[in-house]
Amino acid sequence: MELIQNTPDLSAYLAADDVIDHDHPVVREVAARLAKESEDSYSYARLAFEYVRDAIPHSQDSGDPRVTWRASDVLEQGTGICYAKAHALAALLRAEDIPTALCYQKLDVVHGLVAVRFNGAWHRQDPRGNKPGVNAQFSLNGELLAFTPAPGSSEMDYPVLYAEPHPTVLEVLKAAPDRPRLWQTLPVALRGTP
Repeated sequence: MELIQNTPDLSAYLAADDVIDHDHPVVREVAARLAKESEDSYSYARLAFEYVRDAIPHSQDSGDPRVTWRASDVLEQGTGICYAKAHALAALLRAEDIPTALCYQKLDVVHGLVAVRFNGAWHRQDPRGNKPGVNAQFSLNGELLAFTPAPGSSEMDYPVLYAEPHPTVLEVLKAAPDRPRLWQTLPVALRGTP
């Protein structure tokens, strides 16, 4: 599948905003700690991925009722669903000048992940968090994602790489008072896409 940037300007994939707030002290502190353990940008990206995947539990898996959507909140509160964890990983990577996009899959509901740019190409990564039946790994040599759309089904990979969270995703995260309610309102498709 060819991944398509929704904006041709690569600097958009390094930007900070209200969601991917990599200028926030909490994000900066975690990024600095991980950078000290890294030899280069590739090892930093792998460590940041593993940190978000393993140290921030997926709130559905852990039973945490809190809903986070801002990267700094995900890191500070230590919880989030796939979208929120993707926002946190994007912030940590952008904090160290690694272009990072948000991307999505259509499964039974929309699933969020990221793509990192190395060696002139985008590589999708899924920091959702592993559990029985899910074994996502950081890889620039072929995707090792949490989920693969089932052939012959309505499931699919969206090819667009977003510089900012898709509005459909952000709206449901911001509107949900808790995770059980969020689970009832998860989008089944991204508005404006098939």
